[in-house]
Amino acid sequence: MSQTAFSSLSLKPALLDNLSSLGYNEMTPIQAQSLPHMLAGKDVIAQGKTGSGKTAAFGLGLLSNLNVKRYRVQTLVLCPTRELADQVAKEIRKLARAIHNIKVLTLCGGMPFGPQIGSLEHGAHIIVGTPGRVEEHLRKGNLNLDELNTLVFDEADRMMEMGFQSAIDAIIDYAPADRQTLLFSATYPKQIKAIVDDIMHKPVMVKVESTHDNSSIEQRFFKVDDNESRMTAVRLLLQHYQPESTVVFCNTKREAQEIADALDMYGFSAVALHGDLDQRERDRTLVRFANKSASILVATDVAARGLDIDSLDAVINYHIARDTEVHVHRVGRTGRAGSKGVACSLFSDKEHYKVALLEDYLDKRIEGEILPPMELLNKPTRRPTMTTLQIDGGKKQKVRPGDILGALTGENGIQGSQVGKIHLFDNCAYVAVHSDATRPALRKLEKGKMKGRNFRVRVIR
Repeated sequence: MSQTAFSSLSLKPALLDNLSSLGYNEMTPIQAQSLPHMLAGKDVIAQGKTGSGKTAAFGLGLLSNLNVKRYRVQTLVLCPTRELADQVAKEIRKLARAIHNIKVLTLCGGMPFGPQIGSLEHGAHIIVGTPGRVEEHLRKGNLNLDELNTLVFDEADRMMEMGFQSAIDAIIDYAPADRQTLLFSATYPKQIKAIVDDIMHKPVMVKVESTHDNSSIEQRFFKVDDNESRMTAVRLLLQHYQPESTVVFCNTKREAQEIADALDMYGFSAVALHGDLDQRERDRTLVRFANKSASILVATDVAARGLDIDSLDAVINYHIARDTEVHVHRVGRTGRAGSKGVACSLFSDKEHYKVALLEDYLDKRIEGEILPPMELLNKPTRRPTMTTLQIDGGKKQKVRPGDILGALTGENGIQGSQVGKIHLFDNCAYVAVHSDATRPALRKLEKGKMKGRNFRVRVIR
């Protein structure tokens, strides 16, 4: 028998028969690595991209843990959006076809509250929902987790991006400490590492590498004459690589602002980050870059210190850094999370001493390469996929990420997949939406109510 055959697992016969009727015979890598641990009752962290077969992995794990005769909530699956919750619930129902009378219920924001209370009164075995709405039902006493044995976080990184940390913390307080916790995530940022220590017991880490080469950074060096040709070089490199997110590093505050303004004038979506910005401007700049509604961040090393940016496609050194360690630190910001990154450094004859130091450090000769062809400057510039909306209500007005998501995706709203990162501050909130959904999203937020009131909403450019 193959090691990757579902029949090699200690699954209930009914589940195995159903799997073969669905044509599921061989496990995907994430299933083969995580299911034996799940079936042994261990906590599991599984890192893998969407489409890796993770839903079937945790679906089989939680169904094996289920006692159908006990009509109580035994499993809770948390998802970032309604669409994903619906998809997960559908897949679980499909996997559970052979087990009679299993009740799977979805609880998501943006849907009427009343009917959900009615459904909960009738009872369920498995709840699949979004953190904001699940937390609300727990708070209002409509949902009881006393008999919960399996807690699943699906797309945990996306839930953190959308600002669901406090809702998740509250849900964990309602869940029994003696349970199995399964966490699935495409990336593994600091925020997740921090909660893992609190909510999981000796978890097994399973990582399925994405197809591309891990952490490969391509370093390129280009020789330029003066400032004008530096700006042309930056434009050519941006047009050639078409990166979704780029940091351009400069050595002075003034230079950072000037370069960002010039790139903006040439049609790029650029923001500056330097020490002359006040806290609100800094927050707004970082929000726009992190949520992909500005694709270029022009920054000084001091301002960029401590920046936690997970996926950066390119780094451009407008000037070579003053010392080699700073150069290595700048370059190391790209090519993270298993993706490929490019680092381009511009230098002139005046910087020969910095180049010599870098040659020693990298143990290679640095030759100036030929820049991409000038005709690229005639091409249209890449526009960001997202737009940022600012809501004039935040933590102090009791606005939560779930309220924003619910308002956007409720009746005749936009798709949950069109909603990006949500950032909450004391008196305002920022939400990224797909650029082609900007107008309907703006309309929904302006006309809809959050916390029983209307808030002013505007597009941030």
